[in-house]
Amino acid sequence: MDYSAANTGLWNFFVQMGIIAGILLLSNVLIRKSAFIRKSLIPTSVLAGFVLLILKTFGVLRIPAQFLEMVTYHGIAVGFIALSLRTVGEGQRGEKGAGLQSGAVIISTYLVQAIVGLIISVGMAWLGMPGFFQAAGILLPMAYGQGPGQANNVGITYEALGFAGGQSFGLSLAAAGYLCACVVGVIYIAYLTRKGRIARREGARLSGSVTVDQFQDQGEIPLSESMDRLSVQVALVLLAYLCTYLVTLGVTALVTRFAPGLARTLSPLLWGFNFIIGSMLAMAFKAVMGFLRKSNMMTRQYQNNYLLSRISGMAFDLMIVAGIASIDFSDLSGQWLPFLLMAVAGGVVTFVYLRWLCARVYPGYSDEGFLSMYGMLTGTISSGILLLRPIDPDLETPAANNLVLGSSYGIVLGAPMLIFIGLAAESPLMLGVTFALIVLYLAGLLWLLLRGKRKARG
Repeated sequence: MDYSAANTGLWNFFVQMGIIAGILLLSNVLIRKSAFIRKSLIPTSVLAGFVLLILKTFGVLRIPAQFLEMVTYHGIAVGFIALSLRTVGEGQRGEKGAGLQSGAVIISTYLVQAIVGLIISVGMAWLGMPGFFQAAGILLPMAYGQGPGQANNVGITYEALGFAGGQSFGLSLAAAGYLCACVVGVIYIAYLTRKGRIARREGARLSGSVTVDQFQDQGEIPLSESMDRLSVQVALVLLAYLCTYLVTLGVTALVTRFAPGLARTLSPLLWGFNFIIGSMLAMAFKAVMGFLRKSNMMTRQYQNNYLLSRISGMAFDLMIVAGIASIDFSDLSGQWLPFLLMAVAGGVVTFVYLRWLCARVYPGYSDEGFLSMYGMLTGTISSGILLLRPIDPDLETPAANNLVLGSSYGIVLGAPMLIFIGLAAESPLMLGVTFALIVLYLAGLLWLLLRGKRKARG
């Protein structure tokens, strides 16, 4: 075997990952040393993505687009599988119904974003851009609500269905969402401070220290085990991802055999949303292992929450860098007007809707609940935490826990989005049906959220 640089198949992956790693470390230094960048609250991975995008756009670095898409695609699946494998202790379950409630807040915001996006995309197609892809508005909740991973996946799916430049359109919206999270979030924190509604404590930081209780739960495999604990976590994640691949392959093969017409629409969605299948399988793995422990058939707990969180964080960091760097602005040629309208309207409507809803759903910590949700629903969970820390540095309110619990419930509550994404691209008639279904589902979630609050006040 040739081990030299001439064997590009041997070296290219590690060279390209090394470049991404170097830019991540450079971005971390920039945030640490620049007060201006640090006060902007921009996450390190987002800054790294923009740095790599600039270097790639000007030809300083050459990383194949296919490689960046691969990292984005697999990163989101690995990240969600690692999160879903984590065990939940009694003290981490939060308030009764908090997960379902926060999941409904998250998915209802997706639906509001989808309504706004579809109004803009259909309006542009009817009034000024007859050739514009009418279902493009669905990309707004994918980009703002779920970030570059799903914006990339759905964008590629829509490209196959006729939306030229759909991938870059979705990724550009995701980048605009991060700007909303950082810029609007910082401005709102400053506004609350001037009004005297919060006492901002910039010096307060989470130490990041790890106690024995955090690193090792009771009954876990000991550090002296022959197989390294990190290796066990990686093995669990990769096994769940292998099962995800096999299940998705089996389902798509069956659908292709018995319903070829349906397969053309369903197969791209199943592969594009493989992280949902992976999360569900990971939850099933966790349930089986929990049952085996309760029945004393398995005496040790193999998941380690701390290490699984680190695997998830690494996967999401890589996904964000690669996703932003995948943007090709040349693909937006002729689409700048709908892009700008969606980017601005998405940020404004998300702000107004969440400000109204969080005041009713999170009494007693509405500002913390709003900032954390706005950061996550225009960026990622990390930007939600970043906006929360200046006003709740020790995470004393339930806001941070709501993000985690809500995201888990959101996987189930968000399953209908798969149907909406597929139906919207079928035909103008099905687009109208999709819009009606989105409105009905939003009404149902709002009834679920506000009914309990009215009972509590009564």
